[in-house]
Amino acid sequence: MTPAPFNTLLQDPPPKADAFWMRAEDGVRLRAAHWAGDRSTGTVLLFPGRTEYLEKYNSLALDLNAAGLDVLSLDWRGQGLSDRLLSDPRPGHVAGFADYRRDVVELVVTADELDLPRPWHLLAHSMGGAIGLAALDAGLPVQSAVFSAPMWGLDLSRPVRLLAHLITGAAERLGLGHYPAWGSGGYEPFVLNQPFRGNLLTTDGARWGRLIAELASWPEIGIGGVSNHWLREALAECRRLGALSAPAQPTLVALGSEERIVSPDAIRSRLDSWPQAKLMLLPGARHEPLMERESIREPLVEAVIAHFLAPREAV
Repeated sequence: MTPAPFNTLLQDPPPKADAFWMRAEDGVRLRAAHWAGDRSTGTVLLFPGRTEYLEKYNSLALDLNAAGLDVLSLDWRGQGLSDRLLSDPRPGHVAGFADYRRDVVELVVTADELDLPRPWHLLAHSMGGAIGLAALDAGLPVQSAVFSAPMWGLDLSRPVRLLAHLITGAAERLGLGHYPAWGSGGYEPFVLNQPFRGNLLTTDGARWGRLIAELASWPEIGIGGVSNHWLREALAECRRLGALSAPAQPTLVALGSEERIVSPDAIRSRLDSWPQAKLMLLPGARHEPLMERESIREPLVEAVIAHFLAPREAV
């Protein structure tokens, strides 16, 4: 592990995060960061969503630190400052969702090498929720889990899903799998191309403005829409996840009432067969409840911390 950059805006205090480079077993270089907690009561493995990067979660990591929890997170391959997988770094792309599991293995190895305090817990958002569910099924050594708007399905009607299969399949056959998928936003980051009003992520204007400032200040961390290949792989992975058995870990799932990116139906269907999981519905929240206005975010963060600190048998 060698030191890696961690960006700050001009008004930010010096970062508490210790950022460093890791290398997955297939050679892909990944950026990770560790935030040390104020006390040693456990460690949160934080799985970000698609397009996201370490700096976006600094505020949440500090909240978890204040509760005594260490935080370890990463930029997934193909985004943030981790290695991009195409000659054009702008589209979101991965060869297959199994490759994200390589990144998880490296994160767990690193947590062991750093001897991070146990028990460990999982906190996963959106695409990180798909990766996290697969990791739990593969034996991720965590005592409990929290999912925020997990991508266990995309919020597409059945005809649109079928159309997506047809279009992405045709794109692959024509050698266009690495081009941005139709309707996914093109080459530029979503928040730089969309007005705050009507955006699908958050109702908090200040946090939306922070996202714009970050991506404008650090353009190298941003990515645009998904590639045709990514979309095809994501749809296949969601189908695969739907057939998995329910994990044993006590789990909290946060879902905004205004969710329009991932499928609320897929989340509820998953929870119907998961007795260890409970749903926290957040009225008024959009896709990123952990980046929402304080009346939504604060109760959620409190619930997350309480869930992680509840006494349980260690894993």
